[in-house]
Amino acid sequence: MTRIAFIGLGVMGGPIARHLSTAGHQMTVYNRSRAKAETWVSAHGGRVAMSPADAAQDAEVVVSCVGTDDDLAGVTLGRDGAFAAMAKGSLYIDHTTVSARIARQLGVEAKSRGLLVVDAPLTGGQIGAENGTLAIMCGGSEASMDAARPIMEPYSKRIVHVGGPGTGQTTKMCNQIAFAGVIQSLSEALRFAQSAELDVEKVYEAISGGAAQSWQMDNRWATMAEDKFDFGFAVDWMRKDLGLAFDEARALGATLPITALIDQFYSDIQQMGGGRLDTSAIVKRLPKG
Repeated sequence: MTRIAFIGLGVMGGPIARHLSTAGHQMTVYNRSRAKAETWVSAHGGRVAMSPADAAQDAEVVVSCVGTDDDLAGVTLGRDGAFAAMAKGSLYIDHTTVSARIARQLGVEAKSRGLLVVDAPLTGGQIGAENGTLAIMCGGSEASMDAARPIMEPYSKRIVHVGGPGTGQTTKMCNQIAFAGVIQSLSEALRFAQSAELDVEKVYEAISGGAAQSWQMDNRWATMAEDKFDFGFAVDWMRKDLGLAFDEARALGATLPITALIDQFYSDIQQMGGGRLDTSAIVKRLPKG
């Protein structure tokens, strides 16, 4: 049993914290909305903390899953942040998708305080968090990874140590760049099939066993055809993630022309009122024929 503080109980953080509780760890939780933390504790046990620092006090491991760079900076380095309360040698795992810049900054801050830190963004969505089948891409030292891996195993199917601090976040950007291209192509293929008045179920059966197959095809082809877009990872969050990739690309001198075009398509969906819909709602831009 490990004493774990968990910060951020949203659609991803709540289920992850549940897996840690089920694994037998002693949980203290903090959420900006105290009511959500109290609801989680009433269902899974543990203690509700008053602040990130309160949560981190006496914790061996602190895990966060919040929203933005500013949110992460606040819960780690803010006035009531976790870093100041953490004991030397303790571990901080961050599952937020944020900039590589802040991940590298936290790596420096952690080292100066004698802490271990891993930037560990996730892929697999809300379903993966619920089922404990997330893929985790990690940046940090070997010592940090050795400490973090057994903590993350209860809610993951794949854990990859990519490199030093920030590399987990940069890898997540690669994931989102590739994901954006796949879902746009899938949208076009679906609308093309509908325009040709094909049986979309038969089309899926025919093409899903070959080179066109993807996770998005297996999990979103049918729901896109039925105009169902309530699956957790919202267009607004995708645009946030792509913005991080564009910022890093500028710093690297890399170009992302197709991703930039698809980002504009997502902007169209936001203007249509679909910012909270699942990313597969990008198909709504295209006429059914």
